[in-house]
Amino acid sequence: MTAEPTRVDEREQVLDWVVRYAAQLGHASPAPLRRITVSTATLAVDVEWSARDPQGSSAGADLPQPAHSGAEAGTLLITAPMVGTFYRAHEPGAPPFVEIGDVVEAGQQVGIIEAMKLMNTVQAEQCGRVSEIVATDGSPVQYEEPLLALVPCDGH
Repeated sequence: MTAEPTRVDEREQVLDWVVRYAAQLGHASPAPLRRITVSTATLAVDVEWSARDPQGSSAGADLPQPAHSGAEAGTLLITAPMVGTFYRAHEPGAPPFVEIGDVVEAGQQVGIIEAMKLMNTVQAEQCGRVSEIVATDGSPVQYEEPLLALVPCDGH
């Protein structure tokens, strides 16, 4: 007697498929990949590429850009370690982990990213003073998207 696959097994198989083929989807168009969204229940995968005109310039160049480019000399960016939803506090209504002007130490928690119903801590990798909070509380973030900007501590 063989056991029937459970819904958890099916979800894991779907997630495994998405992970294995995400890179291939990114190369399926000459335009840069903008977004991959995966929904559950009946499962929908939405893939969006930036549009390009015949001369090869991005037609999406007039789209809003992130508030922070990270171009300032000496600025450290704390970026999203994964795709998910960024939260500045451990629960709604609680004080944020950090505010502009706060000095953070290496290893200090500065936010949370919720991914697949799991809360993942976001930590500073270096000492610095928070100069900008780039990501909005409760907003979806992509891998390596800037969350916070730090001015390094003296001597770093």
